[in-house]
Amino acid sequence: MATVPLGDPQSRTKSGNTADVLLEVKGLKTHFFLQQGVVRAVEDVDFTVHKGQTVGIVGESGCGKSVMARSVMSIVPPPGRIVEGDILFHLDRGDGSKEVVNMATIDPMGDKARSIRGFEISMVFQEPMTSLSPVHTVGDQIMEAILLHQDVTKEEARQIAIDTLRQVGMPDPERIVDRYPHQLSGGMRQRAMIAMALSCRPSLLIADEPTTALDVTTQAQILTLMTDLQEELGMAIIFITHDLGVIAQMADYVVVMYLGEVVEMADVDTIFYDPKHPYTRSLLRSIPMLGRRSAEHKTSRLTAIRGTVPDPYSIPKGCPFHPRCPQAIQGVCDTTAPPFLELEGGHKVRCVLYE
Repeated sequence: MATVPLGDPQSRTKSGNTADVLLEVKGLKTHFFLQQGVVRAVEDVDFTVHKGQTVGIVGESGCGKSVMARSVMSIVPPPGRIVEGDILFHLDRGDGSKEVVNMATIDPMGDKARSIRGFEISMVFQEPMTSLSPVHTVGDQIMEAILLHQDVTKEEARQIAIDTLRQVGMPDPERIVDRYPHQLSGGMRQRAMIAMALSCRPSLLIADEPTTALDVTTQAQILTLMTDLQEELGMAIIFITHDLGVIAQMADYVVVMYLGEVVEMADVDTIFYDPKHPYTRSLLRSIPMLGRRSAEHKTSRLTAIRGTVPDPYSIPKGCPFHPRCPQAIQGVCDTTAPPFLELEGGHKVRCVLYE
């Protein structure tokens, strides 16, 4: 299997310890109750985020990545709701003490959730044109978050908004602050979204496919910007994407999801150099690489994962991936739900091949 050069493993992985835990997701289940049936968008998800760490969430479209992120933010749209599990956010009170808030159980519209959302936890959404209000200026939208969470005047909030736009590399921020989203390019709108998310200096930034609609050059600029801001502000990042090339560049730890479940999780070097789950291996084989050709056909055609993600109303019995899996064992994978096993070094995989 081809691999992606990642540099020095020791410089890439931040293991963290219990003292610097920022977010703990335990047994999270988020379901949507529709007329057609129940969609189990997120099913028994566990992972931990440490301060200053970047955790990558990867998987195909429809695997529950965005719903998981919205669950952490406590903004799951109806008819969806969290039905089980805990989302423990370790809140620093500022006096040296900590408070653990369960985002899964607090009132999503209550004062506590509002005080955390947008201040301690911020989110950059997938498509800024649909996330930004078309009838308010960029500056007004950034100032709204600042005025809500900080004790400042409107003039001070405007200056903070300009300074934040400048920090994210926006050209001529004094002029852009009074522009509307439709007057900006795609890359500028994405920078405005990042500025809005960073305006209150959050402890955790959730980036949901923040570079999907951007050209390659702008994508590289946004990724570099996020890395630089993370080092400057010391925040943790949950980076959601289907692009494993981006994960290789950005992440310290990787969580692979399929049909709402975590199928594999490990540090980024282990995922790329020693993947265990057949789904992870298939994703890695589908990465385009310069100079790589098929050994059999001597062509440069990409290896594709056969089939498609199943209908969420009729998830296959046993392992959800078995209809597409090249290593599926008949009579086992199609009948028995695979266990979630812990291998060496904290490497976890949901597969019967490692029992």
